[in-house]
Amino acid sequence: MALIECRQLSRIYHRGTEEIRPLDAMDLDIDSGDFVALMGPSGSGKTTLLNLLAGIDRPTSGSLTIDGQAIHEMSRGQLAAWRATNVGYIFQLYNLVPVLTAYENVELPLLLQPISRQERHQRVSAALDVVGIADRHAHYPRQLSGGQEQRVAIARAVVTEPTILLADEPTGDLDRESATSVMNLLSSLNKEHGRTIVMVTHDPKTTNWSDTTLHLEKGKLIEAKESAA
Repeated sequence: MALIECRQLSRIYHRGTEEIRPLDAMDLDIDSGDFVALMGPSGSGKTTLLNLLAGIDRPTSGSLTIDGQAIHEMSRGQLAAWRATNVGYIFQLYNLVPVLTAYENVELPLLLQPISRQERHQRVSAALDVVGIADRHAHYPRQLSGGQEQRVAIARAVVTEPTILLADEPTGDLDRESATSVMNLLSSLNKEHGRTIVMVTHDPKTTNWSDTTLHLEKGKLIEAKESAA
């Protein structure tokens, strides 16, 4: 059984009398430990799929099962609770809180969990160490480079030990050197730490780090191929 199972998954919006289908009856399986890249033109359904996997949005029809749990049947409250412990989300623009230090930004999602201060400290310290930013733990976002900010954002995404790690254009705002560094980090999290990663990207070069590249167009999966690396 795949970790992620999508069956006839659709998301439909209505704009007046017009029906818009950013995701149209998609079937997709993603196994535990996979690193999958999603590519396609704007409006192809990539971010819609990512938001459904994150429990941020809900499908109009079809089913979505993650780690044996029927996500499509959950209420919004259930989705929020599930998302807090099962999903790590990496944004293109980092979304760090400017008045908090790197340590405090990484600690934020753990404040929602019933764990002790000592365990929070251990988890945050371990996450910062994994992403190679422990020596910047007391720095504020304005004191960090773009690549360092993204490393803090990645640490925040993995600190809850999520089932899946979702990345929306994680290198889109970075120079090539920083982008390569971040992709090497994601690859390490996948290969060495067993994280299942689904990444939206417009940059073909970043797919060299993934196991599989999925191409979407008009809400449909049009091609799936093994990545070169």
